[in-house]
Amino acid sequence: MLKRKNKNDGVEPSKPAGITGTILSALFIFILLTTVYSLLVDSTVKKTEVAVSELASDISKGIVTKIVIRGEELTISYASSTVDKISKKEAGVGLTETLKNYSIPSEKLSAITIEVKNESGFWYWFSNLAPFLIPLLFVAFFIWYLTRQVKGAGMQAFTFGQSKARIIFPDDKKQRVTFKDIAGAKEAKEELKEIVDFLKNPKKFLDIGAQIPKGVLLMGAPGTGKTLLARAVAGEAGVAFFSISGSEFVEMFVGVGASRVRDLFMMAKNAAPAIIFVDEIDAVGRVRGVGAGGGNDEREQTLNQILVEMDGFEQNEKVIVMAATNRPDVLDPALLRPGRFDRRVVIDLPDRNDREEILKIHARKKPFAEDVNLRVIAERTPGFSGADLYSLMNEAAILAARENRTTLGQFDLIRSIEKVILGPERKSHLLSVKEKEITAYHEAGHAIVASALPFADPVHKISIISRGRAAGYTLKLPIEDKKMQSKKEFLDDIAMSLGGYVAEKMIFGDLTTGPSNDLQVSTALARDMVTKYGMSEKMGPVAFEDTGGKVLFGKGVDGKDYSERVSAEIDAEVSQIMNNAEKRATETLIKYRTALDAVALRLVETETLEREEYEKLIVPFGLLLKQKTETNIKLA
Repeated sequence: MLKRKNKNDGVEPSKPAGITGTILSALFIFILLTTVYSLLVDSTVKKTEVAVSELASDISKGIVTKIVIRGEELTISYASSTVDKISKKEAGVGLTETLKNYSIPSEKLSAITIEVKNESGFWYWFSNLAPFLIPLLFVAFFIWYLTRQVKGAGMQAFTFGQSKARIIFPDDKKQRVTFKDIAGAKEAKEELKEIVDFLKNPKKFLDIGAQIPKGVLLMGAPGTGKTLLARAVAGEAGVAFFSISGSEFVEMFVGVGASRVRDLFMMAKNAAPAIIFVDEIDAVGRVRGVGAGGGNDEREQTLNQILVEMDGFEQNEKVIVMAATNRPDVLDPALLRPGRFDRRVVIDLPDRNDREEILKIHARKKPFAEDVNLRVIAERTPGFSGADLYSLMNEAAILAARENRTTLGQFDLIRSIEKVILGPERKSHLLSVKEKEITAYHEAGHAIVASALPFADPVHKISIISRGRAAGYTLKLPIEDKKMQSKKEFLDDIAMSLGGYVAEKMIFGDLTTGPSNDLQVSTALARDMVTKYGMSEKMGPVAFEDTGGKVLFGKGVDGKDYSERVSAEIDAEVSQIMNNAEKRATETLIKYRTALDAVALRLVETETLEREEYEKLIVPFGLLLKQKTETNIKLA
């Protein structure tokens, strides 16, 4: 119903590595740097050192060409070699004076180039100190790296109880969502506009003595856009949005959830005006003390802290808590009392007009062909949520891209409807001739019973091409969107579900595993008629089970409100409904046997029958035409 956002609202900080891994990493870096330094030191060419007397002899022989004096060190160059030698002179005595003491003639000394270089500057000191400083620097780096990692691990322990909420700030234009980005949910948006008005102008409410609700609970089926609506409220009001899931509060350590709740509310109060959004609040907000849903002390402490924080709000704090759930029946009554989540906004599945508007939103950046009619797609998708419609448009784009086309056609959208409902075609799943015939009669049995019974939805498409886990399927669409269904419609739906079962038994005298899903769906519907909807004359207007089947009025899962005798009567009533439905389906298929054969034969030939071709087949056999109605899939 609402535009789906896949982009992450925030990124959690990465956790530091373990202590063992940190030590090993530091040791590896230290050994690597030490090895590199050793290679650099060893790569220097070591020069041969000679005595002064040998130097005097070489000068006398005339093989010395140059002497460079650096302090007490002499670098000697020879005419017959490219490798220099080194020597040491006497400290405080000049080189010429020393050589004269060895009786070197003056003409020999004058033939040698003598160069004096004063040792000073950075490189002089670096070359002398490097052998001592570099190892010390390596050790210092190793210690710093190790302590830094250990400190990070220690800080992680201190931040264990901090909130993990993702924050969207008002000036973040890329992630901002407004009501313009949301189609449908008109009543929900009207309810939430009061919240927006309070956040923008709280003085107007406070001056007259009004207090805006502290908590807003968004209730609706999965995919209807509860999270997106909460973000739109923050976007419209221009306030900070703190988002967190209910499961993120609970850890294996008792007290962490409560600590994170306190930290989250403190952050929101400091950033006020702000909105705190808790998604899937039933993860921590279930009824306390019943053991349902894996209840434990940690979850209950977290819930208690949420209740305390919401009670601690002052009317001028301008912090509103919003939460979302698709299971409001399991929430603790303390959460729903006035002063906490006292404003409840129900978000229904979109109707036909809403679905068309949602499709237009998702079609903004998609190139369409001229034959695309979103109104037709909206009519063929009753019961689809906003998330389903997003998936439909995305699958259509994928199909077009896979076939190397630059635009989306109506055919792509039609195919994507079936793909979202049933899954992709299993073209590699080839049926044998016998299996193909059985599947054809099975689906034809569904279709003929649906067309013959007055309260069943009309058939829109029949196919024996495998999709998902189904060997074939019969698609029905209602005339208009329905909010309620009658007992007569339920009985016809159950008979239609058994049409394939009866057709297999009647034509082949045997049964396959094909009707297994039909039996499960129809039996569950018959039991709901008896235990939930009061549609059994024998049992009367009594609800034996709640709609959720888990927690009802604070009672646990295992508790039954009826005796074993009543349970046996419920089973007998369900069996009677199923037997009557089988009898009606059998009578219908016997009456229209020729139509059944015609439809099955055509399915074997073409594998798929659209509504127009199907209606042309059944009209000559006395079956009246119906218009299309709400999606109802019967799987083979």
